[in-house]
Parts: sequence; structure tokens; C-alpha cells
Amino acid sequence: MSMMMNESSPVTTMLPHYDSGLPSLYEAPPAPPKPRLMFKMPRVVPDQKTKFESDELFRRLARETEQVRYTGYRDRPTEERRQKFQSQCRDGYTEIAFTSSGTNLQLSFSPTQGGYSSDVDFNKEPGKVHIRSRFIMNGVCVRWKGYVDLERLDGIGCLEFDEDCARVEDQQLREEIEKYKAKLREFEDKSRGPFKNFTSFGGGK
Repeated sequence: MSMMMNESSPVTTMLPHYDSGLPSLYEAPPAPPKPRLMFKMPRVVPDQKTKFESDELFRRLARETEQVRYTGYRDRPTEERRQKFQSQCRDGYTEIAFTSSGTNLQLSFSPTQGGYSSDVDFNKEPGKVHIRSRFIMNGVCVRWKGYVDLERLDGIGCLEFDEDCARVEDQQLREEIEKYKAKLREFEDKSRGPFKNFTSFGGGK
């Protein structure tokens, strides 16, 4: 039996979906991005000298009798390592380790055109090279000084507190903190918006 459509039945027409680039009247507008406060991580701690004098690691490495050893190219023959060590000194860096604590350091110094840095001295003692290097370790400005025997590739070295560099880094730290405080005050003012001068009801005539 064939089915007959009832002429009085309503017919629903499906319209294709229309994607409009305009926001719907029933949709909330997207929230503006929240301002972000960026604080640059300081390179040093607030009181460098106190940490250098009280920290056990610094106290140990500050002794002038600490044994050090060149650690570069340990898988190469001894003669090649000697050549590599002197080549690195000429290029402005080398790797040193304190043998008692196993503390490894990457020493760097400014190379000079056609020769060694003033921080590298091959003439002070025959068969030894004396090295100085400034860097920041655990938030403290320090200076490494010592010597390495050119044959054995070991020697003596220690860390000193670098007051000149610490003074410069302390000033930069204070400036960064002041910038952050100013941004924080600006952020708080914007957050209060039109209500920052609002006086509560009953708060005066």
C-alpha cells in the first residue's frame, strides 16, 4: 500500500548554517587580555658578601691550598690535552675543577688580538700558567685565581669575593626592583579603575 502525504501537514524547510563574522547578540564579548607583570630574575643575591663569607661551599673554595685540575678532553692523550689547554687559554676560556669538592668551573677571559689575555700569564713562573677569571656563581660575584702546571695539568686555585663587580650588580638589582615596584603600582591603579576615587555612602557630606 502506498503512503499518501497529508496536504495539511506542515513542511519544515532546513536552511543552511550561516557562519557570521559578527559576534552573536547572546554571546559575551571576549575578555581583554590581562596585563602581565614581568620581573627579570636577578643575577645576584641581595647580600653577596655575607653569602660568600657564610656559605660552606664558598668558604671551602676560598682556601688558597685547594687542588685544581684541567678537565677538558679527558678522553684524549696527555700530549694532545696539553696542546688543547694552551689553545683554550689563547681563545679565552678553559675548564677547571676543584678536586676536593668536584666543583667544575668554566673559566673565561677576554682574549687579545694575536696573543693571550692579560688574565693569562705564562711568564710568571716557568712551566706554569697563572689565570684569573671573573664570573657569578650561585648569585655571588667571584674571582678565580690560581695556576696550572703545563705538564701535569693540575695546580692550585681559589675563589675571591669580587667587590667591584658585586657593586655594579647590586646597583642593577636595585634598579630592577624599583622598576618592578613602579609597574606594580601602575597595575594596581589600573585594576581599581574608576573606583579608585570612590567614596563610600555615608562617608561625609
